[in-house]
Amino acid sequence: MKKRGVKGLRPKTAKGGRAPKTAPKPLQVFAEGDSWFDYPVPFFGGGVIPRLEDKLGVPILNLAKAGDEVRYMLGVTERKLLIEQFTKGCPAGGPWDALLFSGGGNDIVDNPMALWIRNYNATLPPAALIHQSRLDAALALVRAGYEDLIGLRDSMSPHTHLFFHGYDFAIPDGRGICRLGPWLKPTFDLRGFPTLASAFAVMKILLQQFAAMLQGLESAHDNVTFINGQGTLAPKPASWHNELHPSKEGFKAFATLFHQTLKAAFPTRVL
Repeated sequence: MKKRGVKGLRPKTAKGGRAPKTAPKPLQVFAEGDSWFDYPVPFFGGGVIPRLEDKLGVPILNLAKAGDEVRYMLGVTERKLLIEQFTKGCPAGGPWDALLFSGGGNDIVDNPMALWIRNYNATLPPAALIHQSRLDAALALVRAGYEDLIGLRDSMSPHTHLFFHGYDFAIPDGRGICRLGPWLKPTFDLRGFPTLASAFAVMKILLQQFAAMLQGLESAHDNVTFINGQGTLAPKPASWHNELHPSKEGFKAFATLFHQTLKAAFPTRVL
């Protein structure tokens, strides 16, 4: 009626004469990444993103592809997709509120990992079994991709908040999935590691260095949040579906961690 020109209508009020609260604008989120964001939904429920959608109550545009690497996500083809999203914004109008990004794990595991793990030597501590200069070079390439992503955001959509995450401590026990993998144990076998415990100790240090790199990016840039999920999962095989991916309960735990972080960043927009 108001649209038809009927004046003097007042909005309905709640008890006590107060106007009803306006519903918060739904959070506009998109995601790019690897299999932590793009894991099989049938029979498993997917990775972080579908579980997070359920918690947020809003859809997430998910560009992630299992097996993807940062050097490709920020390469020519996939960079164009990111540029398009930053430039056009969300379908509902306006810029995206948040980009969730999961990348780097595939860049430092699998066959190339043999280049930055040394032959086992029982007299050396776990950290010394990493060929540090080589790992630094691999992490530098990953960092370059993250830095370019931040640069794209800064120039095209400065109000979009970036959320990165650190992978939990993967267990190199030789389990793959659907004829893919394993991605960790072959390197440690090649390098003569005698036990799972000795390999896990090195893997933990490697992933801690990866997390430290992302922590540094958070400290150096505005509107960047690092979600440090390391230590979320109990250090036992049952916490993992295979060498690189958490169990169903593990992915639920990470989705909860993402949800809590988004709520802290957008307290009036996330329930």
